[in-house]
Amino acid sequence: MTTTTSAEAATEAPALTSAHDTSRPGSDIGLLILRIGFGALLVVHGAQKLFGWFGGYGLAATAKGFGSMGYNPGRFFATLAGLSEITGGVLLVLGLLTPLAAAIALGTMINAVHADWAHGFDGYQLPLVYAVAVAALAFTGPGRISLDHGRPWQRAGAVWGLGAIVLAVVAALITLAVS
Repeated sequence: MTTTTSAEAATEAPALTSAHDTSRPGSDIGLLILRIGFGALLVVHGAQKLFGWFGGYGLAATAKGFGSMGYNPGRFFATLAGLSEITGGVLLVLGLLTPLAAAIALGTMINAVHADWAHGFDGYQLPLVYAVAVAALAFTGPGRISLDHGRPWQRAGAVWGLGAIVLAVVAALITLAVS
């Protein structure tokens, strides 16, 4: 029978690792794929709204649609949504100011879910998927393959994730209240 010291047992036991643990490169690659995938798709959605790119309707038609959904003035809210999607998306792709990027994207998606609620699950399914993804990124942070990594402003974890969600909900509620 062998005996182990408490120090040996501690090194043998599986340890909890942080999102920034250098021994988990797969997590960093996964976060990079998630950030780039959802961030780029958000940029495309914003460009559709503002510029009509990627098969979008452009600002005039989007503004009319926003107005018909009760977001008045439609042009203001269409511009706000498009700029929020582009800004949040670019920041996510870069892994820069990640909790803020997640809050921007999440606030926009909360309004998108609200706007599509009447259409049932098929209507709000896509914005809900985006919301879940960016909420997860708010908590995990961007990973090591990002502009945030190792910088003094890098923030991740439960407090920052919760802060991003609170900011997103407050911003979404303000938008709904003034529209």
